[in-house]
Amino acid sequence: MSERISGIGMTSQRTRMRMIERLREQGIVNEAVLNVMNEIPRHIFVEEALASRAYEDIALPLGFGQTISQPYIVARMTELLAAGEPLGKVLEIGTGCGYQTAILARLAKEVYSIERLTQLLAMARKNLRELRINNVRFKHADGHIGIPEAAPFHCILVTAAATHVPVALKEQLAVGGRMVVPMGTREQYLCVIERGARGFTESKLDAVKFVPMLSGLN
Repeated sequence: MSERISGIGMTSQRTRMRMIERLREQGIVNEAVLNVMNEIPRHIFVEEALASRAYEDIALPLGFGQTISQPYIVARMTELLAAGEPLGKVLEIGTGCGYQTAILARLAKEVYSIERLTQLLAMARKNLRELRINNVRFKHADGHIGIPEAAPFHCILVTAAATHVPVALKEQLAVGGRMVVPMGTREQYLCVIERGARGFTESKLDAVKFVPMLSGLN
């Protein structure tokens, strides 16, 4: 393993383990999620100048008006998505730098990930290639549309705040599946949407703060 991946000092395995201890204290109980977050080196997903802060419980800027979510939010959303079960085929809306993608990839059979910003998609591809993660299919597209040709998905994770749940995404969710999406504008909250045989149920959970989900490509 390269020194860049293994980390030294504030990016070392010891620092990563402290992050895991903190996540446990914050109420994350899914051991599979905690194990994967212990394995994935978060510092390689941020700019070198910010690497020493990678394991703090804060969001960090990625450029292009985007951020990498704080570790707790990544853990919480992943735990909600999994609901204690193995992940099958997952759709991620908003690849970003690929950190959340990498977490999902280690837990899921396969991951389809959409990003509207070309430069971020290139960054994510590079990061996951470095970690030798190869069960992710990337697509440069508008997240509101999803990937209908690959549907249905067992789980859908949206990593930007939506004003409404796009109809296309609900249609691409398998019966028995679940979607986790931040909702709202000024005041935001996590919403868990489950699709049953008779339709959809929605649960409103934690208050959060995400960048808005935007349309179009760049």
